[in-house]
Amino acid sequence: MHAKNSISILGVTLAVCFAISFSTPGVRAGGPPPTATGAANLKGTVRLEGTVPKPKQISMSADPSCAKQHASPVFTQEVMTDTKGDLQNVIVFVSEGLGDRKFDAPTQPVVVEQKGCMYTPHVLAVQANQPLHLVNDDPTSHNIHPTPANNREWNKAEPPGSSVDESFAREEIAIPVKCNLHPWMHGYIAVFKHPYFAVTGKDGSFDLSSLPPGTYTIKAWHEKLGTSTQTITIGTNETKEISFVFKGM
Repeated sequence: MHAKNSISILGVTLAVCFAISFSTPGVRAGGPPPTATGAANLKGTVRLEGTVPKPKQISMSADPSCAKQHASPVFTQEVMTDTKGDLQNVIVFVSEGLGDRKFDAPTQPVVVEQKGCMYTPHVLAVQANQPLHLVNDDPTSHNIHPTPANNREWNKAEPPGSSVDESFAREEIAIPVKCNLHPWMHGYIAVFKHPYFAVTGKDGSFDLSSLPPGTYTIKAWHEKLGTSTQTITIGTNETKEISFVFKGM
């Protein structure tokens, strides 16, 4: 009897632990649904050709609590590439072709950190009505202020160690975000009505998995370099690779 009770208690404990581990905030923004039978996969890269504009050094002298968090100079993040020209912080997404399909918003929040008086990530994408969890990890106050054109504007103070939970109801690419207290702090949040989007990392790559077969308009958006567009047709179980090339400023 005691052995059976111990096994039962252990099972409940493990179930609770697994539930906690999968409900922790911080999952990546949006993302495609689980792979479906017959779904197509679209992958690729985004790169910059030509002269890469030099980033500007940020002065945080107005708030010493920000400046002292950085042992080396901090630069703007507007155009970020590696030595091969792979372009970071590009939002790649399906613009047309999904028809009237409807998609439920993820319930797990996407986390935005304010650390070192910078936004991390600098560019992110979410689905409409997906929760946003905005955390102030700095020893100074922030005032996070998105300025959308197609969504409700909000402007909230965040004392050190505090957090704010918000969301955006309508598609918009992309919403500028600023801090009224630290003018060098800015970023972007793109909002989509579907899950077929990605933000390129340091290697400029993107992955739009589990697409229904069809013909799509694919766009790549960058905050300074503009938008590039391609039309692709992709079939059942097909994997296709495409690339976007932006020109240096």
